[in-house]
Amino acid sequence: MKFSPVKAWLFGLFASLLLAGCASQPAQVAAPRVPEQVSNAEWAADMARFAAEDAVHPPPRGAVLFVGSSSIRLWKTLAEDFPGVAVINRGFGGSEIRDSTWYADRIVVPYKPRLIVFYAGDNDIANGRSPQQLHDDFLAFVRRVRRDLPSVPIAFVSCKPSPSRAHLLDAQREANALIRAEAAKQKRVVFIDVFTPMLDANGQPRAELFVGDRLHMNAAGYAIWRDAISPYLRSTPP
Repeated sequence: MKFSPVKAWLFGLFASLLLAGCASQPAQVAAPRVPEQVSNAEWAADMARFAAEDAVHPPPRGAVLFVGSSSIRLWKTLAEDFPGVAVINRGFGGSEIRDSTWYADRIVVPYKPRLIVFYAGDNDIANGRSPQQLHDDFLAFVRRVRRDLPSVPIAFVSCKPSPSRAHLLDAQREANALIRAEAAKQKRVVFIDVFTPMLDANGQPRAELFVGDRLHMNAAGYAIWRDAISPYLRSTPP
């Protein structure tokens, strides 16, 4: 079929506008693969909740970002424990290290924090990941953060010992050692040991630091974390 010059020009213009319109549409982001990329597809609901909270109460820039699993999420006294410090809590219960890596563009990068305090790994081991996998996942998190926030310090909180997971102590020790050694090689990355002060004289988790489920901490447990983390908050001025 042949078009007149005018019809051909109009057809070309329509095609160009159609292509431009398609290009302007936002790309569909594929859901992460489970378990290759994230441990649970349900974290998407937590991300939506965080976005809704940010829309209503925009978080401060240059704050200290606490991110990770339920030990972060349940830290209800976070602001009280670090008076005078702007803090953001982005813990989502049950998460693993790689989950925070995957969702860093939602719960890390946008806040442009002055310091990232990261706790995860406890669930990872309980769910069957090896100490070497934790090391590799930790390194992947650091590299992901460095891509967009190259100068922001990262403080990684060690796996904590708990009575309900006492059978995993050896794996936790190994993972902590691997991550501590890796952190020492990285610039602006520190390893914070909460594992040791949470053990009793026999090398077992101190039961008095935990609530009834023997997994999550009470105020005494969080006091140990507060004291361990405080020096790093003071060493990274606003």
